[in-house]
Amino acid sequence: MTDALPWLAFAGLGAFHGLNPAMGWLFAVALGLHRQSRAVVMTSLVPIALGHAASIALVASLLIVAGTFVPGHIVRLGAGVLLLLWAAWHWRFGHRHRVRFGMQAGLWGLAAWSFLMATAHGAGLMLWPPLMASCVSAEPGAENAAAPFAAAFAGIAIHTAAMLLTTAIIAVLVHEWLGLSLLRKAWLNVDLIWVVALTATGMLLLLTSLGG
Repeated sequence: MTDALPWLAFAGLGAFHGLNPAMGWLFAVALGLHRQSRAVVMTSLVPIALGHAASIALVASLLIVAGTFVPGHIVRLGAGVLLLLWAAWHWRFGHRHRVRFGMQAGLWGLAAWSFLMATAHGAGLMLWPPLMASCVSAEPGAENAAAPFAAAFAGIAIHTAAMLLTTAIIAVLVHEWLGLSLLRKAWLNVDLIWVVALTATGMLLLLTSLGG
């Protein structure tokens, strides 16, 4: 069961990212309504997922490279501090720095928008704890250099699949039946939840690094 926890975390975070309107489904629905096409909604989900995955992969690669040269507890300490700083920035300034793309964005534009949104939200940073469990050794240089990247690729694939499935379900429900008027009646402050999650994860990493 312990071995399965990182993979469940990848899937759970993917579903949470899929629930967040800022991560893609709101843009997909708005684009579909603007162009009056159901197919546009579904087609737009692919570049959104690819851009999200690219951002996650970049951040994961930085973690693995750090873990290659730095002891695991130091990596956890640095990651915890970075998560807390990112949470503070996102809480204070995140709402002022939205990534804006027009309704005429093509597939490459959607991928770029998704990459920037995931990066600005620190989506990849939240995957660091499960990545550490499968990709970072206690002692640097203790493993085959390719093994951490293979494990990270598998985790990112699970995360992206969960994110894409959740995004697709919500986008179809809102576009076909619920409508964007739902957001006026039932709005959840996902940004606040995200700040709390970043903070809690950062504190957890700090405590484990000091305890290890």
